Amino acid sequence: MSQAEFDAYVDQYDAQHAASVRLSGEDPDFFAAYKAAEAARMMTAAGIAPQRIMDFGAGRGNCIAHLQRAFPDAALTALDVSARSLSHCEARAIRPIQAQCYDGKTLPFADASFDLVFTACVFHHIPAEDHIRLLAEIRRTLTPKGRFILFEHNPWNPLTRHAVATCPFDQNAVLISAPEMRRRFRAAGFHDVGLRWTLFFPAILAPLRPLERALGWLPLGAQYCLVAR
Repeated sequence: MSQAEFDAYVDQYDAQHAASVRLSGEDPDFFAAYKAAEAARMMTAAGIAPQRIMDFGAGRGNCIAHLQRAFPDAALTALDVSARSLSHCEARAIRPIQAQCYDGKTLPFADASFDLVFTACVFHHIPAEDHIRLLAEIRRTLTPKGRFILFEHNPWNPLTRHAVATCPFDQNAVLISAPEMRRRFRAAGFHDVGLRWTLFFPAILAPLRPLERALGWLPLGAQYCLVAR
């Protein structure tokens, strides 16, 4: 999608997103909070307290406040191709952020600018031929001990495919399998690429969610997570 297309969807995005995930029994805020909490858990496990974080493809800012709560001592940069979306990011932040618009090609940051780059369900909107180049750009902006954490839709999950197929915002989306995305990470120069699948149980089965961490090997979750350095 182009910047103009993203700008056009900004005002309708929340309603469209909520409708597309209705079968899960949760609202979009649940998924945003989950991702931020998981990112914090992974960074703690790696022994890293990030001071500078980029939300790559921040969109309308669904994860902004959750990331700020999960990482209260970090400075947060929201990056997106849509200037209108970034205005929503600033409005949703609980502390000041840096909102940065870019051309979709080159990240406007120096090498080693961030301890954590976080992205949530963005790459299925980016043409596949641009993935490795953009991933290499993200790697360039990470500190030597920094981490890149990516969440994406799992095309092997039928409910995920239904949600994407019924969301107007995702009409041009091309879902990427986890093994293929992991291959692209490695082609871009990332190391120690960890993979696990997430979000197995809808709200009606919420009591089973403590089991999800043990099921990360099972490629049936609604989404997957890659973490790399």
